[in-house]
Amino acid sequence: MTLNLTFDSPESIPSEALAVVIYEGDRQEALLDRLDSLTGGLIGDLRRSGEASGKAFETALVHRPQGLAAPRLLLVGAGKPENFDAANLRKAAGTALRRLKEKGVHEFVFVASGPLPAPARVAAAAEGLVAADFEPDSYKTDKKDDKRIDRVAIAATREAGVEAALDRGVIVGEAQNFARALSNEPANLLTPKDLVARAEQMARESGLEIEVLDEARMRELGMGALLGVAQGSAEPPALIVLRYRPPEPPTSAVHLGLVGKAVTFDTGGISIKPADGMEKMKYDMAGGAGMIAVMRALAKLKPAVPVSAFVPTVENMPGSRAQRPGDIVTALSGKTVEVINTDAEGRLILADAITWARRQGATHLVDAATLTGAIVVALGYYNVGVFTNDQPFCDRLLASARDSGEKMWPMPLDDDYKEQLKSIIADLPNVGPRWGGAITAAMFLKEFAETTPWVHLDIAGTAWLEDARPYMPKGPTGVGVRTLIDLAMKMGAS
Repeated sequence: MTLNLTFDSPESIPSEALAVVIYEGDRQEALLDRLDSLTGGLIGDLRRSGEASGKAFETALVHRPQGLAAPRLLLVGAGKPENFDAANLRKAAGTALRRLKEKGVHEFVFVASGPLPAPARVAAAAEGLVAADFEPDSYKTDKKDDKRIDRVAIAATREAGVEAALDRGVIVGEAQNFARALSNEPANLLTPKDLVARAEQMARESGLEIEVLDEARMRELGMGALLGVAQGSAEPPALIVLRYRPPEPPTSAVHLGLVGKAVTFDTGGISIKPADGMEKMKYDMAGGAGMIAVMRALAKLKPAVPVSAFVPTVENMPGSRAQRPGDIVTALSGKTVEVINTDAEGRLILADAITWARRQGATHLVDAATLTGAIVVALGYYNVGVFTNDQPFCDRLLASARDSGEKMWPMPLDDDYKEQLKSIIADLPNVGPRWGGAITAAMFLKEFAETTPWVHLDIAGTAWLEDARPYMPKGPTGVGVRTLIDLAMKMGAS
């Protein structure tokens, strides 16, 4: 799909369809009044009948409206106008694309309207359109080729910065889709070795530095926590390190480190998971996929701070050499860990990756991981759980999440919870008691972040959609990618 800008009057643009945002209530933009007049009061009739109420993501498709160059008019609800922001526009654009795609439309015009500045409207619309065009059906052989969008023109006002905003929106949307495509790969076709190859290819194409620590190097360094998880699989582990350096020497010592869990398949190991739903454990590498995707975008957007990604990738299998409950491993930091539950493997591989990131000079850390089922119990499928040891840094990340339209919710990390991580034989157990499981998992990671400003994103409930939404299909979401791109860009700007 290609995106371009148009500054012509929307009603005069010849296209298969024209998509316009409408709101709940009486307050509408002048464009709606003009289109209503051109169509002989059609829009007003639809609103009065309740067919186009303006409720969020509700659509009304009209064929052959008089007065318009396009043979179809799609009205897309965006909710109450006072609540309208970039996130709503992003979702409205995605809703328009998915609705028109299912109707066999191949190209259309989307009007990037609303009270935001024109560049913000264009960027949000582009992100929403690109993300909505993703399909998880890459291995279907009976694809319906007629259900595709080839081109979208974003109608906007001619203002400074709109062209750059379009480019930025496309880059961010494509990064999100890159993470989704990786997460969607089945575990037999995306082993740790395959993920390394994908990262290497991306780095070559993007001009990023890449280093891959293999099993021998990790053993030499003493990454016992990571290697313990990997030892039950015939697939060798790796630690992928991607480095971005700004074109100009940075003016501060800030170095952002991004750590992403990449368990390409998680059986749970000896503490094996139930069979029901285990097929979804192919996306236990969604955190790592997201960090690779963020680096792909930053290579093009060029923030003014250095950023490095650290992606530990393993397969957690119950092979004859698998670690057992009760085993003791020594992490890279020197801390010893009693492995109580081999299905709590993500925190083990992240522990060594976080320590390595600190040793490589990262001054600020963010990790993302499909870490705990407990976060799903706490927050459901809509919010990422956010934990931190540094509130000002966390506040910056949460601000980026709001600006990027990603829902994230801060969780407690009081020292009281550390009392739940006690072992009589080692420095730490890898799990605590049942209650507050997402918090004790984060508390475990905090021990390895030490004093470095750090934020942990538990994306277990948000990395995969069980049901399609109007603006996004069922499947991987690429959650966190937009937020972390925004954070890196703003850290560079400040």
